[in-house]
Amino acid sequence: MSRTIVLASRNVKKTSEVAELLAPAGFTVVPVTEFPNVSEVEEDGDTFAANAAKKATEVAVALNQWVIGEDSGLRVDALNGAPGIYSARYSGPNATDAENNAKLITDLAGVPDDRRSAGYVCSVALSNPAGKIKIAVEGTCRGRILSEAHGSGGFGYDPYFLIREFHRTFGELSPLVKQKLSHRARAFARFIPLLQRIADEFQEQRSS
Repeated sequence: MSRTIVLASRNVKKTSEVAELLAPAGFTVVPVTEFPNVSEVEEDGDTFAANAAKKATEVAVALNQWVIGEDSGLRVDALNGAPGIYSARYSGPNATDAENNAKLITDLAGVPDDRRSAGYVCSVALSNPAGKIKIAVEGTCRGRILSEAHGSGGFGYDPYFLIREFHRTFGELSPLVKQKLSHRARAFARFIPLLQRIADEFQEQRSS
């Protein structure tokens, strides 16, 4: 496996975050949008892990390459885990971040601060070219949903997601801090050592 790896995501900001997380480990991320003939994967799994695995395997087989699949979202305790796997389309198909956030705040209207706890979840899977999952990990980050946006950084629900330890939202915290604290950062902290191990084994097989 070369040090270039495909990410099965069409989200530009997510691709940028993953690229920044993998760069120190010596991997260059190529988004699936670089391959216009690859169809968009239908995210019909019932868990983040299922969707991540489906993205990875379908794109890997289509390209005959090693592919990372990632699925993530927000689970709000007072909403029984919603929006969950529907985070990107909470307010409907092709929803914008602003539309999803507006629905979230409406759904939480009247819920007191001490009951607005929530958690971001990120599942990451790696498929080999044959469509076999070789790595599957998950990371989480707990926080609280504010009633008003703070900061313009990040994406998705970040301006409403308060990190209690810093008294700041992900929309206010710098990308460097988010790379250490976020659900995606924590998932990739588990993922990268396993990826490096497989990369080394693959290179050894090619040279033997």
